[in-house]
Amino acid sequence: MGIKSAYKGYKAYDYLGPEDYKHFELCDGLNRVEEYLVPLSEDEEKRVKKLAKDLIIISLHEHPVLFPKDLTKLDEYAREGRERAAYEALSHSYLDAVFDNMMDGTCTITSKSGWKWDEVLYDLGIRLCDLAHQDFVIRCEKVDDIIRAHREGKIALIPSIEGAAMIENELDRIDILYGFGVRLMGVAYSEANGLGSGLKEDRDGGLTAFGKRAVERMNKVGIAIDCSHCGVQTTLDVIEASQKPIFLTHVGARALWESRRLFPDEVLKACAEKGGVIGIEAAPHTTLTYNNREHSIVSFMEHFEYVKNLVGVDHVAFGPDTLYGDHVGLHHAYAGHLSTKSTQGTHDYNEVEYVKGLENPTETSKNILRWLVKENYSDSDIEKILSGNILRALNEVWI
Repeated sequence: MGIKSAYKGYKAYDYLGPEDYKHFELCDGLNRVEEYLVPLSEDEEKRVKKLAKDLIIISLHEHPVLFPKDLTKLDEYAREGRERAAYEALSHSYLDAVFDNMMDGTCTITSKSGWKWDEVLYDLGIRLCDLAHQDFVIRCEKVDDIIRAHREGKIALIPSIEGAAMIENELDRIDILYGFGVRLMGVAYSEANGLGSGLKEDRDGGLTAFGKRAVERMNKVGIAIDCSHCGVQTTLDVIEASQKPIFLTHVGARALWESRRLFPDEVLKACAEKGGVIGIEAAPHTTLTYNNREHSIVSFMEHFEYVKNLVGVDHVAFGPDTLYGDHVGLHHAYAGHLSTKSTQGTHDYNEVEYVKGLENPTETSKNILRWLVKENYSDSDIEKILSGNILRALNEVWI
């Protein structure tokens, strides 16, 4: 619906007083760097405004929160356990629904390594408590919530978790996470766990026996499955084992840039053949290409075009994986937690301070639509790409 009409000024944890938790100086959500918008003609601008108003627009993968200005405070910020949802900045986006991946790999409230069951529940509970005290963002539990958010000028937020290490060998924890509101979960986040192998592993053992049971339980419960950080064989095994379409929420094409973070054609095709959806990634230095070694919206869209041409327009979407803060600096600070060396590959590239045109969820949501209009995509294809493909798959997966 374009800029959201329902936002009334709430800031994260406004229901608490200054004495209740530790405060940090946070980045400016929208003005950390100069905004870049894909240039358009006057007629194209009019079309963008109409489509932004008329279409449902969904991001498959974001971290729509504010990070500290001073990155030396990151560990302290994470241990406090209160990431600040960027409500105001989101109100200026084109998004109607966003898959929020919480703290995930940086969830280190009591642990140096993260991914602990208690910490994940702490993170979910605190964030959902904040969500319950405002009326702009809707806690999304079903497809109808996304449609309602669009109709009411609000945003539907879908709690998501990038890896399943914290369920250990307890299938019932999948049910518990569903009860906490989780509607999408990754199988492995880079490192192997009890379900399967992550992309960091030199040897991919594929989906384990327990992993197959976990996939079956996620299908039954209604949690969508993501394999963005899994190894190739594990991903192929999950696609085969799942009775429902799966998601690769934030990936790219390895054919364009050699990196474990990106998938070869056989995986992208297998995902699409089972009805799955592939979201294109934009986090710094991921969707580079041999033609564009400086990461920007140009290389990002090169991956989109390649994947769209490979699997068809009915199976592509966007999962930019952006945030409000210094994303490059965060990657440096959390290199171990976030597996950035595996993400960036081994080829030479030009490191950027930020990804031009894809700096944060607000700018990214605008520029994706602007780029599709500039490239003269039809209204029907734009609708499929920005929401239709995702909604079709979610209608099959969610209970």
